[in-house]
Amino acid sequence: MSEPVHGARRPGVREGFSGLNRELPYAGFIHLDVEIRDGRALTILRKDAGNVGNPVMPMIHGGAVGALLEHAALMQLFFELGLGLDRRPKIVNISIDYLRPCLLEDTFARGVIIRQGRRVANVRVDAWQSDPGKLVAAAHAHFLLPGE
Repeated sequence: MSEPVHGARRPGVREGFSGLNRELPYAGFIHLDVEIRDGRALTILRKDAGNVGNPVMPMIHGGAVGALLEHAALMQLFFELGLGLDRRPKIVNISIDYLRPCLLEDTFARGVIIRQGRRVANVRVDAWQSDPGKLVAAAHAHFLLPGE
């Protein structure tokens, strides 16, 4: 599969990312979706009771939030670098800051490539729910980029 993901750069278009999400089983399992908004990839963790970590206080499990952050970083790399599905970056490490409770509602995340070399990329990701100014989590991740 060498379909370039960057082909879906029109607002709201998800088709370019649907093949990638099918290749990453956890994306469907925890209900991750990707859209293009304002010319950038936006990853959405859809509201789903299966992602609740504490049933007494319905908040999203930290593992699902961590998966959202990693996925948003990966999607940003695919989007900006125009990689095909056969050229997946590999995560080296990720550092996550959980900033406030993540309530049971849609959660949004957007990555920014901070630095990109020939072999490694550093991506920062912010996650929020109803207000982009009130982050629920943030992450820094390093990825090993595929060779030519």
